[in-house]
Amino acid sequence: MNRREAIESAVRILAPRIPSHEFEAVTDHALGSRGLHAAVPEKAAWLSLVAYIRHTFTDYDSLLDDGYDPESARFFVLDDMNAVLETWGSPRRVDGTAEGE
Repeated sequence: MNRREAIESAVRILAPRIPSHEFEAVTDHALGSRGLHAAVPEKAAWLSLVAYIRHTFTDYDSLLDDGYDPESARFFVLDDMNAVLETWGSPRRVDGTAEGE
């Protein structure tokens, strides 16, 4: 199994009901991100999924633009992120810690 297949498999497990266009965006981000290049596929998939949801489905970037620090902005969008994860059938949730992203 190549890296793309491994990441795709991990995304399918992490978010079995993710829409296909979101699936492609998350997978492409996991493969194209310099910071995720060395990560194991499962971790790359999770971090890419979380980042995609944060920037696409929440007010995170607006909060940063309004002067909130990243930690505070992440706190304020936590429930919105977990709602998307739930909709997509994810068995995991974001808990606000660095480990749980």
